[in-house]
Amino acid sequence: MTIYKSQFPDVALSDKTVTQRIFEGIDPEMTILIDGPTGRKVTGAQFMGGVKSLAGGLEERGWGADKVLALMAPNIPEYCVVFHASAWAGGTITTINPTYTAHEVNHQLKDAAADVLVTIAMFAETAKEAIKGTKVKEIVIIGDAPEGMIPLTDVMGPPLAEQAPVNVAEHVVALPYSSGTTGLPKGVMLTHRNLVVNIDQSLGPADVTPQEMTVAFLPFFHIYGLQVLQNIYLAAGGGLVTMPRFDLEMFLNLVTEYKTPRLWIVPPVALALTMHPLVQKYDLSFLEQVNSAAAPLGADVAEAMGKRLGTSATQGYGMTELSPVSHISPNGKGKAGASGVALPSTESRIVDPETLMDVSPGEDGELWVRGPQVMKGYLNNAKATAETIVEDGWLRTGDIAHFDSDGYLFITDRLKELIKYKGFQVAPAELEAELVTHPSIADAAVIGIPDDEAGELPKAFIVATQGQAAPSLEDIQDYLKDRLAHYKQVRLLEVVDEIPKSASGKILRRMLRDQGSA
Repeated sequence: MTIYKSQFPDVALSDKTVTQRIFEGIDPEMTILIDGPTGRKVTGAQFMGGVKSLAGGLEERGWGADKVLALMAPNIPEYCVVFHASAWAGGTITTINPTYTAHEVNHQLKDAAADVLVTIAMFAETAKEAIKGTKVKEIVIIGDAPEGMIPLTDVMGPPLAEQAPVNVAEHVVALPYSSGTTGLPKGVMLTHRNLVVNIDQSLGPADVTPQEMTVAFLPFFHIYGLQVLQNIYLAAGGGLVTMPRFDLEMFLNLVTEYKTPRLWIVPPVALALTMHPLVQKYDLSFLEQVNSAAAPLGADVAEAMGKRLGTSATQGYGMTELSPVSHISPNGKGKAGASGVALPSTESRIVDPETLMDVSPGEDGELWVRGPQVMKGYLNNAKATAETIVEDGWLRTGDIAHFDSDGYLFITDRLKELIKYKGFQVAPAELEAELVTHPSIADAAVIGIPDDEAGELPKAFIVATQGQAAPSLEDIQDYLKDRLAHYKQVRLLEVVDEIPKSASGKILRRMLRDQGSA
């Protein structure tokens, strides 16, 4: 067995809850939350006071200890208050994608056994439909509430001075739902200890400094936004400028206004920062690091983005089931195409997914991770838990990867997304990374199409660069012939207006497959 260990010393396990850990880093006098579109500001003292008051109100209404609060809202300062109020009161928060349909919300409310739903007026009708047949009887609205719903301000009560007692190692404080590769999304049970240790694991290598601000457009309902932005920044004594949805011009305006030294992005935003003409209008010389995660970013795009912005372009790796970070580019420095090195207290293996034997160093296999940030398990799904967390606590990530001699992780692709072409394995992410370097291609996705002779044929979906004609299949094949092995060649092509992606930036290949079937 080959175990790749962290270059950093282990971190101690803490008995603090996640909110106690956040409060520890907050400067009461500092502005720690700013609503990007309006400029509305919240100080550390106001935030902590709001958390304790709302926690008291939740307790009074019976929505505190051991209850599940469903939170369906965009990135606004109140999101952070609601999350930590429920945690302070001893509850569990299940975070819901606000773009979900009522049917999708209903499934999550039922599966999580939610007791109350907090949202905004924009989603009131969806919420009203979604709670049918669930335990939820009341809908709480951040802001002005429609008739029959409760304004969040009415829930505020006498402050709960101290953290409600919980077992930090066992109590599930966050219940995000993973996208999954098959079936309905699964509830990922994350304990206080999972979140707190991942904050402590990340803070050293991430090098976030007190009073540092960053622009938070990554959705807080997703673990990347929830932990890397909300919790890690607040615990570090920093702050957030929130954006309810991504808009490139607003993002650049806010980044420039607040001179944020670090940006946390996903690959589609990396492409925009690399290629969009709007970027040239801004002086971004204050940037120190731009970090991409949630999906692999090609080395060429990363290098081009870093060069254009005059800053360090890095990547990290994680997943919801890892709370979410396991690998990071330390101190803002990385290697092109690499997803960083292991965090403290984190071990990794590279395993042949068929034989379950460790592969030789440098070879590709499935990445397995072990550490205190590994989830408690999947809610109501012992079978999926047992398939994911195997003997001795190793978590099977489902990602194909390898390590180089310096301990840097390189993600090749998803295990279940590999294309089998005439017996060869073709990694869609590798093809996609090459396709987007073509000057006439703005974005790309690749899936396998069943073929009687070859097994599967790699099919590319491409978005043409604005103002340019889309290249033909022959053009692309000619472009790739000297960049990739012959079996990795694109065999089919379709030009589309956009590539379907999740809020975290992952390509929704199932939608492309469904589109092809239709």
